[in-house]
Amino acid sequence: MTHGAWDTVADVVSMICLLGGAFLAFAAGVGVLRFPDLLSRMHAGTKPQVLGLVLVLVGLALRLRSGGAVWALVLVVVFQMLTAPVAAHMVGRAGFRTGKVRSDLLVVDELTRDLDARDAADGGNGGTDARPGNGSGTDGGSSAGNGRGADDGTGTVRT
Repeated sequence: MTHGAWDTVADVVSMICLLGGAFLAFAAGVGVLRFPDLLSRMHAGTKPQVLGLVLVLVGLALRLRSGGAVWALVLVVVFQMLTAPVAAHMVGRAGFRTGKVRSDLLVVDELTRDLDARDAADGGNGGTDARPGNGSGTDGGSSAGNGRGADDGTGTVRT
């Protein structure tokens, strides 16, 4: 294969990667807007977004064909793959603890099981559990609006 033919193949593959990455990024945006609950939105915002970014950067690397630029793009991909799962985990955990996660949609709820086991081991005193509506007072705010308490209009929450 000649050098000119390799350039043409690389340009076509680059275009396919760029279009595929753009489509996945668009799908992630639509999913974040359209899905009904926190965990579905979080899934839509992380999975296709990361793959879309990787495809866009691969397409860009194939188009640029410069050693320094390619290594910079590799660093961006590695950083994105390291930080996106951690950020999604923290958002999901914060959403769970503030009552934004619909437990009826969960197939497996390991966090509640683990927190309940820890509470039982602590003697049932609540410990530092930050789940809303657990009565420990450590959740940093009221539990109104999360289905576990009701505001009586005076600013106090009845559970």
